[in-house]
Amino acid sequence: MNTVTSQASLDLPRIGFVSLGCPKATVDSERILTQLTAEGYAISPDYQGADLVVVNTCGFIDAAVEESLAAIGEALEQNGRVIVTGCLGTRARLIREAYPNVLAVTGAHAYAEVMQAVHSHLPPPAHPFTSLLPTREVKLTPAHYAYVKISEGCNHRCSFCIIPSMRGDLVSRPIGQVLAEAERLVETGVRELLIIAQDTSAYGLDIRCRHDFWRGRPLRTDIENLARHLGELTAWVRLHYVYPYPRVDRLIPLMADQLILPYLDMPLQHGSAPVLKAMRRPAAAERVLERLSGWRRICPELVLRSTFIVGFPGETEADFECLLEFLREAQLDRVGCFAYSPVQGAAANALPGEVPEPIKQERLQRFMSEQAEISRAKLARRVGQRMIVLVDEVEEQAVIARGQGDAPQIDGNVIIEGAWDIDPGDFIEVEITASADHDLYGQPVGA
Repeated sequence: MNTVTSQASLDLPRIGFVSLGCPKATVDSERILTQLTAEGYAISPDYQGADLVVVNTCGFIDAAVEESLAAIGEALEQNGRVIVTGCLGTRARLIREAYPNVLAVTGAHAYAEVMQAVHSHLPPPAHPFTSLLPTREVKLTPAHYAYVKISEGCNHRCSFCIIPSMRGDLVSRPIGQVLAEAERLVETGVRELLIIAQDTSAYGLDIRCRHDFWRGRPLRTDIENLARHLGELTAWVRLHYVYPYPRVDRLIPLMADQLILPYLDMPLQHGSAPVLKAMRRPAAAERVLERLSGWRRICPELVLRSTFIVGFPGETEADFECLLEFLREAQLDRVGCFAYSPVQGAAANALPGEVPEPIKQERLQRFMSEQAEISRAKLARRVGQRMIVLVDEVEEQAVIARGQGDAPQIDGNVIIEGAWDIDPGDFIEVEITASADHDLYGQPVGA
């Protein structure tokens, strides 16, 4: 959960804000907060100091629904005046049945509707010159990295997912608009751009890759072109949520040429063909293994992260063993795994062959144990190497940094023990001296 902690001026209408969910929801929150501040609202760091509270919710899985409902309840209890937005907002009836006193409910990325609800219940200050001031963008991430959302929605209909029903079909942003935003962020000190979407590799397909303009040049709207021009900026560029389409092959040479980071976050979900078919996933496991091998030949430094689901309806022990074998062959660097849980509205709920919860948990433990050995061995091979790292935090007796293969908040860290004259956002070269299950340890070169 993200909360904004800027001090509110006493003579301005004050908004409290709670942001839940994934990085895509974080970008939505940043956009709403930017608009609020542009219109003269102050942002309150607590419930008591706010005139009303906006809660940006998540509704992807049952645990997220419960967290969102709890956050709405807490805001109502602490403040009493609450506007709800975000993915769970598409289930307005559920929200109003639980909390009939909420002021308004809107869906995901419904920026205009959120602002209209705020205006209705807390009019903006009457400052005639406010609109003449340049808009200062509000960020919920540290100053040195930022998420850049390149599209909304998704055209896939995976049987376990309800994202299209909450966020709609794919809608790509104009490439000139994305590049201008990225350039502006880098100019303000951002050192790492994290490129996100529901389906990053499908960028531009909904508009048939039509041309847009940036710096006076016509550019084709597609993920390769976007990545190539982002690589001209003086910042790390990291790609998330990349489906393994053939067009991804064209990104690997850009990584080998160091235009973008040699990192792919690719949610593969399983390694068994029958389970992938039941999930309605777009790629076969065998083809993925073949392509991973080809990508590594082109870019040996490539780091791959993925997520998987165990215990999906109909998953047999043979299917699970197939997944473990896929894991051994794929040799992925970073992996997350979840035991399947039903999501209201998902097509998978109607599938036969429910896996008992104890078996789900046992498979989850076996999966993570298998991957832990792979990750541990990969990290151990880094010892003795030199790498450039980006500093995230500076503590009294340690610096917390990340290498090119580590995304913030989800991957490991490079820990530099001791007190150093370094600031967050600095790039430094370190020599790796030790490894653990998830993190590396290093010392600055020449120290």
